[in-house]
Amino acid sequence: MDVLIHLFVALHIIGIAALLGGFLTQMKAIGQGTARFVPAMLHGALTMLVTGAVLVGLNQADDQPVNNVKIGVKLALLIVILGLVYVKRDEERVEKGLFGLVGALTTANVFIAVLWT
Repeated sequence: MDVLIHLFVALHIIGIAALLGGFLTQMKAIGQGTARFVPAMLHGALTMLVTGAVLVGLNQADDQPVNNVKIGVKLALLIVILGLVYVKRDEERVEKGLFGLVGALTTANVFIAVLWT
């Protein structure tokens, strides 16, 4: 079971890397007002959603403690991120504030994962 959990943790990290990496590749475009949500951001967010749900299930099946409040907060942030990226995915330009919000929520999600014990 540990190998399976570690595999999904790795996939979850790949998802956050795609989401945050997609955001970071658009940093220069934010200043120019031409930033857009790239497909990697949507795929990363979806990967995080699926692997996160699987991780909760695997940890509960393995009788490991799961902090449901932490998972709920992370899920709420991810749903907001996913909603924004999905709705605005086809637009050529996304407002600076909206794009920055997605980056801030993504970063907050990482810090919650690491620091909330």
